[in-house]
Amino acid sequence: MDIYKKRRDELANKLEDESLIILFSGKSLPNSEDENFPFSINRNFYYLTGLEQEDMVLFILNHNGKMTERLFIPVFDELIAKWVGGRISLSEAKEISGIENIAYRDSFKDFVSFTFNRIIRNQNNFNLYMDLNHYHLDNIESEGLKFANEIRNKYPAVNLSDIFHHLTKLRMVKDEYEVKCHQDALEITNQGILAMMSYSKANIYEAELEKVFELELAKNNCRELAFPTIAAGGKNATILHYVANNKKLNDGDLFLCDLGATKNHYCADISRTFPVNGKFTARQKEIYQIVLNAQKIVEDNARIGITTKELNDLVVEYYREALPKVNLNKDVSEYYFHGVSHTIGLDTHDVILEAGNTKLEAGMIISNEPGLYISDEGIGIRIEDDLLITEDGCVNLAKDIIKEIEDIERHMSK
Repeated sequence: MDIYKKRRDELANKLEDESLIILFSGKSLPNSEDENFPFSINRNFYYLTGLEQEDMVLFILNHNGKMTERLFIPVFDELIAKWVGGRISLSEAKEISGIENIAYRDSFKDFVSFTFNRIIRNQNNFNLYMDLNHYHLDNIESEGLKFANEIRNKYPAVNLSDIFHHLTKLRMVKDEYEVKCHQDALEITNQGILAMMSYSKANIYEAELEKVFELELAKNNCRELAFPTIAAGGKNATILHYVANNKKLNDGDLFLCDLGATKNHYCADISRTFPVNGKFTARQKEIYQIVLNAQKIVEDNARIGITTKELNDLVVEYYREALPKVNLNKDVSEYYFHGVSHTIGLDTHDVILEAGNTKLEAGMIISNEPGLYISDEGIGIRIEDDLLITEDGCVNLAKDIIKEIEDIERHMSK
């Protein structure tokens, strides 16, 4: 697709001449004797190619003012095809990625050796960029890190650098295609939340509502969650990242869900809080409205040039004024202990140059998620929307997902 070619061109143009980018798509890890963990594509590789199969390599060379692209894909294996389906073909990889030169994976190392030896003999300064900034399990080094170490040992004159900074600057600002994917993910998420509200009642398990959400995703051919669903009732909702989801819901409890569908790996990230029995108590309404007011303050102030730390400071300032009026007299940090915003994209907590302190730009998508957590009252409330920063402020991409008290009660009474 043209969008992936455009992204690769933008990235290569940001780098010096005599530079090489090598990115790996990743490999699945063994889970047992005959099973692997579900494979998840390296998001930077996907961003530049649109491909989502394991054991691929992207090669972009900027040499003598000319950019050369090459993609390496796994060899077709008839036995593997019989068991789990065929791997992508050369023509399919070309059509999706827009890369003309495609070879099989088993030729990668010889091609790299030939390229390095040919270039380094004639260059005093050569730059290799790789994706070195992601997490890996203890004692399991990623393929990219292994390859980087081999290059360090074999070609010590090469300047090896992390591509993270350059790719992050591109990924932070979303194009029209990415925004559309995000909106599609939000629409699926909306359907799931409405279904949860309709199904909710006392004496069911948190996990039941979790599975109601996942069923709605399946109905929309969405099999990938943005992240493990938080489905928390009563006091469990005061635990920020509660994921046990195994307790019964009591009449009178509030239920907090933090969840999201995906579309082409782009993540929705939404939180809603609603009463298990469909009716807020007076106290629940009081606290809920404060959180909703805080969320509206963020939306009114999210714009180009502000930072997420400054947005969070506005929430804390408002809470300092509002909480004592409802007899919450401890320091704000006792009731609210997370930031109000993070970037969203191919990762739920998407890449950013400096968390909290990066100035927002048009095209960035951020969360808006104030909360209040009152453990001794068993009240945990978080309301989260996704905001697209625009030239003149922001657009709430989640505006159609109900959150006003009256709208929630009306839907749950049907």
